[in-house]
Amino acid sequence: MELENAKKELLQLQERMSAYNHAMGLISYDGETTAPKGTAQNRAHSLGILSEITYQLSTGKDTVALLEYLDAHKDELTQKEKRMVYLLIKDIRFMQKIPMEEYVAYQKLTVESQDAWYNAKMNDDFASFEPYLEKIFDYQKRFAHYAAPDMDPYDYWLNEYEPGLSRRVCDEFFATLRQRIVPLIKACGEKDQVSDDCLKGDFSEDKQEQLALWLMETMGLDRQHVGLSTTEHPFTTSLGSHLDERITTHYQREDVSSSLFSVVHEGGHALYDTGSDGDLAYTVLDGGVSMGIHESQSRFYENILGRSKGFIRFLFPKLQELFPDEMRPYTWQDVYRAVNRVQPSLIRTEADEVTYSLHVMIRYEIEKRVMAGELSVHELPCAWNKMYKEYLGVDVPNDRQGVLQDSHWSFGAIGYFPSYALGSAYGAQFMAKMKESVDVDAALAQGDFAPINAWNKEHIWHFGSLLTPREILDSALGAPFDPAYYLRYLEEKCRDVYGLDY
Repeated sequence: MELENAKKELLQLQERMSAYNHAMGLISYDGETTAPKGTAQNRAHSLGILSEITYQLSTGKDTVALLEYLDAHKDELTQKEKRMVYLLIKDIRFMQKIPMEEYVAYQKLTVESQDAWYNAKMNDDFASFEPYLEKIFDYQKRFAHYAAPDMDPYDYWLNEYEPGLSRRVCDEFFATLRQRIVPLIKACGEKDQVSDDCLKGDFSEDKQEQLALWLMETMGLDRQHVGLSTTEHPFTTSLGSHLDERITTHYQREDVSSSLFSVVHEGGHALYDTGSDGDLAYTVLDGGVSMGIHESQSRFYENILGRSKGFIRFLFPKLQELFPDEMRPYTWQDVYRAVNRVQPSLIRTEADEVTYSLHVMIRYEIEKRVMAGELSVHELPCAWNKMYKEYLGVDVPNDRQGVLQDSHWSFGAIGYFPSYALGSAYGAQFMAKMKESVDVDAALAQGDFAPINAWNKEHIWHFGSLLTPREILDSALGAPFDPAYYLRYLEEKCRDVYGLDY
């Protein structure tokens, strides 16, 4: 085999993989958005066949021989080629350890499970979802044992979502957050509560959609390559490459802030993906490198930018234009205070910035105990409700607003949740660094995301998955990651909104 031919074959292999992933992604996206809810079995059938093909393509002798040849000649490869080979071999070594019939069965299960989760949530019926979730946790444990028999199963999956993450790292990180966040919540609770009446009313879905599209354009999303749909649980996905990105939202007529911040959150994900260098398309380097870095972008846009004083002041005239009756009694200051209200609540995606990490901690503790065999899936609702009372002082009225609220477990995303809190902390430190060279406050006051996006593209987005998360952080920040930036940011926000002497 000649090296130049092997390099060409490397690109051709990734193009084929990308095409299959595109087809599978479209089927999954359709299932989450417009597909009739009774069609899960049909989608599972197609995805099962496509999963078998991708398994055979990934683990076939020709693919293995190609990658092993290139790995043996890695000193003659470019940085991009080395990284491609590394990531592909990593995935193939995992796939080789998973029996094909189990891999295909799991793909079918997750399709059926997502449909079962949706129906269970709509009917407040955890029992109907329980057998699917038991199988998913069992598969996650089994696959982790296949892949790394000497490693704790939960540590394995945490590391897959954010390289370097483990229970020990999470325990230390969350302990640091909890030490300062819990007293901060208490301090805010002792002040006169901020009203969020300006966010409540009857906001037509048509006008909310107009707002969503305006937000996408304001953020700098290219709507020729980024689509918008609705779903029960908002998400972002790339279809084939960063050239085709889809975000979703969920309109609540009674609360305009729900979709507003979902769109900005998912828009942050989409900006990251579409910001990859063009020559990374159809390769394993296309798109974000980890869920922690990905959530740093979504949470950065949703909260640090989206809930800022400058952006809310810029946004308010648009709210007045679209919802004149609802906004007539209020000022932009009312909206700013409302979207930064600190109030323990039931739903993670609707939570304020200060209490948000406690929602994530609950999910982390539950996952950790289930993966360790200390908690059964049957006991999840009870454990969930108990921890919401302990962590947030909130009584959970039903499973729909409790253990069934998130879709993540239905598609096997065990170990994903800590990335939300970690990403929030990354984002605060990115902002501190960005402000050294960008007048962020002035840009937000004008609704000008261009200089902000340019900084993120230069320091984070354009690399795609070329660099590791640690390399991204070290390069962009020029200093070690420190959650103290995030905690100071939260404390400063609460001083501003609640007048804390804190």
